[in-house]
Amino acid sequence: MPAKIIDGKRISGKLLGEVKAKISKLREKPGLAIVIVGENPASLIYVNSKEKMCNELGAYCERYNLSKDVSETNLLKLIDELNDNPKIHGILVQLPLPKQIDDQLVIESIRPEKDVDGFSPLNLGNLAVGNTIIAPATPKAVMRMIESAGKIEGKHAVIVGRSNIVGKPVALMLLEKNATVTICHSKTRNLGDYTKDADILVAACGVPQLIKKDMVKKGAVVIDVGINRTSGGKIVGDVDFENVKEVASYITPVPGGVGPMTIAMLMDNLLRAMKLRG
Repeated sequence: MPAKIIDGKRISGKLLGEVKAKISKLREKPGLAIVIVGENPASLIYVNSKEKMCNELGAYCERYNLSKDVSETNLLKLIDELNDNPKIHGILVQLPLPKQIDDQLVIESIRPEKDVDGFSPLNLGNLAVGNTIIAPATPKAVMRMIESAGKIEGKHAVIVGRSNIVGKPVALMLLEKNATVTICHSKTRNLGDYTKDADILVAACGVPQLIKKDMVKKGAVVIDVGINRTSGGKIVGDVDFENVKEVASYITPVPGGVGPMTIAMLMDNLLRAMKLRG
């Protein structure tokens, strides 16, 4: 029996409805600043969708479109101004940034309580002790989707990908839910030996359709965080969806899975950031 689809659009729609209802009752609207540097096509799509969502929910949004040649100094100056702007509760800098700018330095310059992406070292680091200020949006989305498929406690979770913004935070969140966690990466030998033992499999490695049917345990919950464009222009994930769905019990599609949920979690984080300001 084919896997049940974990519909990110449906689940995110419910959460966004809750966020919109909360915003409608506020005298002051939560304010989000979105900063994009250059005109990367994928980044523009992401930024447009986030700005659109802000408007639909009734939040306040300021967008800053900076030249690809902007200096690191000027970008950091803008972030300092946004940090001090009382109308702005959340700051989102769209990654990746041009080579003349240090991504990590920019992330660290955003105050943790305004870091709606949840990428700051303080937010990521505190996940290990369950005391983060604002949890990272994509890992929050992944966890919500896993939880929609059933119990986590006692399950073996395998994560393919060890990035600081997805793989490692998801591992910590799963540990907090009492899963047994294995992290695999580009240097892991015989990857399939690990993935075939997973009750919960999270693919977040950025390799198109890396996870094949014979690498997945029958009945596994499969969460695909990847978003890749093929030479033919098709958007695919890190999982061979059409074949893997024949053995998985639950699976997320790409597009329409983790992506919509991440935007919903960003909006949820924006409300949290506003509350943190007091």
